[in-house]
Amino acid sequence: MRHFHFGHREHDAARHAMRHGFFGGRPEGGRGPGSERRRMFESGELRLVLLKLIEEQPRHGYDLIREIENRSGGAYAPSPGVVYPTMTLLLDMGLAEEEASEGPRKLLAITEAGRAHLAERADEVATAMARLAALAKVSARTDAAPVRRAMQNLKAALQDRLSQESVTREVQLEVARLIDEAAGKIERL
Repeated sequence: MRHFHFGHREHDAARHAMRHGFFGGRPEGGRGPGSERRRMFESGELRLVLLKLIEEQPRHGYDLIREIENRSGGAYAPSPGVVYPTMTLLLDMGLAEEEASEGPRKLLAITEAGRAHLAERADEVATAMARLAALAKVSARTDAAPVRRAMQNLKAALQDRLSQESVTREVQLEVARLIDEAAGKIERL
């Protein structure tokens, strides 16, 4: 049985995957109180996704994790603890083979048996890839990064302005009025 070495990038990917984890519970795929953890892919689907991705081009484990994360709009990254054993399984099943590459990491390339496997399960592959695309759409709709950035800018501006010795009661009241005005406009959106 073959084993893959986890490098520095893979450990970073593992930490990232732990933040994103598995999805269930809330519509955007996050975890909240009372939500259940469930797998992103059903049994065998991750194997098909990885095989589909290496059909496109030979890849190593970190590339596979990153590509799935990209295709999900950053909402999902499988853990190395799932990807690397699945890569080993693809090799053991004869669906993929190691390809020479620069550096210590081994690239996986698809075999003819792997192409036939994908063709036989084309509907399952399409369903799994569509799930990634749908997750990317949800992620794009629910991406609050611009709002978080704006909130941080507001916080920094408030701390900077209100910490100055020259701040008068009138300035404090004007700041409060502006914040209340912005809150009202947001409520009416």
